[in-house]
Amino acid sequence: MPYSNSYKTTVDHSSLLIPEERIMDKIYLIRDQKIMLDRDLALLYGVGTKVLKQAVKRNIQRFPEDFMFEMTKEELENWRSQFVTSNSERMGLRYAPFCFTEQGVTMLSCVLNSKRAINVNK
Repeated sequence: MPYSNSYKTTVDHSSLLIPEERIMDKIYLIRDQKIMLDRDLALLYGVGTKVLKQAVKRNIQRFPEDFMFEMTKEELENWRSQFVTSNSERMGLRYAPFCFTEQGVTMLSCVLNSKRAINVNK
């Protein structure tokens, strides 16, 4: 039987949508700014935290301080004591995370190459 290319690839856009409450639970107030952490955004966009940080570092000129900043050690300890209650949630927080403001989240979706990030920009 000859090879047939009759199968069409379809994308289920509903699986790419992220429930609002899932996002709202990941917004924190740091330096009097509403931010999201790099690890939470990596999960939401379907990429690894390392991949996300590499993309930001390659495009650092697109992330001024009002878009993204790195938590200080003191801020990290304070955040841990207020929000993190289990050891499993501490995983991935060995290093101070990048914190993204709303503008930074938008810019991040422009520099990441994942299905979710691409669909955010449509």
